[in-house]
Amino acid sequence: MNAKEKIHQTVTENPVVLYMKGSTQFPQCGFSAKATQILKACGVNFVDVNVLADPEVVPALKEYADWPTIPVLYIKGEFIGGCDIMTEMYQAGELQQKLAAITQH
Repeated sequence: MNAKEKIHQTVTENPVVLYMKGSTQFPQCGFSAKATQILKACGVNFVDVNVLADPEVVPALKEYADWPTIPVLYIKGEFIGGCDIMTEMYQAGELQQKLAAITQH
C-alpha cells in the first residue's frame, strides 16, 4: 500500500482525522497545536497522524488533498482544510455542527 492509499484508508475508516506535525500531546508547530485545541474544544475524539514520522506522508497528503500546508483535517472522509479554515469554521459554529453528527452516534 502506498502513502496515498494509506491516507485514503485512514480518512475513510476514522470519523475525524488530523494530519499534523507532532502529536496531540506534543504538537511540533503552532498551527498543529491550535488545530488540536479547536478539536478538543469541540469535545470530539480524533485520530492524529504525525506527518513527521513518515517522510512519504507529506508529499502524498499534499497531492491527495490538493492542499499545501499542514495541519489538514478530515471529517468522515471529507477534506475540511487547515488551521485557518478550522478557526473560521469554529468561530462561526460550523465546525461544531459538522462534528455534532459524529458525537451523537
